[in-house]
Amino acid sequence: MVTIYGCKGCGSTLIEAVCKLLGEEYKLIEVAPWESGPAVESLRALNPLLQVPTVVLDDGTVMTESVAIVLWLLERHPDTDLAPPPGDPRRAAFLRQLVFFPSAIYPMYTVGDFPERWVKGKAAQDELKEATVQRTLKCWSAIEASFGQGPFFLGERLSVLDVYASVLSRWRPGRDRLREVAPRAVAAAERAEAHPDMAPVIARNFGG
Repeated sequence: MVTIYGCKGCGSTLIEAVCKLLGEEYKLIEVAPWESGPAVESLRALNPLLQVPTVVLDDGTVMTESVAIVLWLLERHPDTDLAPPPGDPRRAAFLRQLVFFPSAIYPMYTVGDFPERWVKGKAAQDELKEATVQRTLKCWSAIEASFGQGPFFLGERLSVLDVYASVLSRWRPGRDRLREVAPRAVAAAERAEAHPDMAPVIARNFGG
């Protein structure tokens, strides 16, 4: 069993969902890194950067970075169809997109959620936040341009990419605006949320 430090609606939702889809047992410790309390101090002892998700393995190993955690989970379940195996012609596209989500899109929230960390003055902060929105839309537009013909990112089957899209498309600027630039990608995210193992995770984290 893995232990996931996470908070509702955060990036830890991805790891919860992947665990559910793989049948990986996990324990969730709810922690909001921006609040004080015992849970935060417990997280700080494991990860001074207070990142969620932070995952602790059975042997005490601490893992951070969502892509690393996802790849580790996939290695534990080599027969899963949530990712194409090495040698599969879809593997390159899978790895590219898997890294694109956290490297290109996720940083826009690191900056946009806390613009006061980066610039002074409300006008500058508002301008920076809007710039992150525009960059996010541009990234989703690039995703749409490379989207295949099937109902999901990699064709006919649900993959980790659809799970990633489900979580990130819930964030700013929201699906209505994302749908304008990436309708097929958003539709794939919504199909992923209908999966019976994933639906309760999404409901717990985002309501509905």
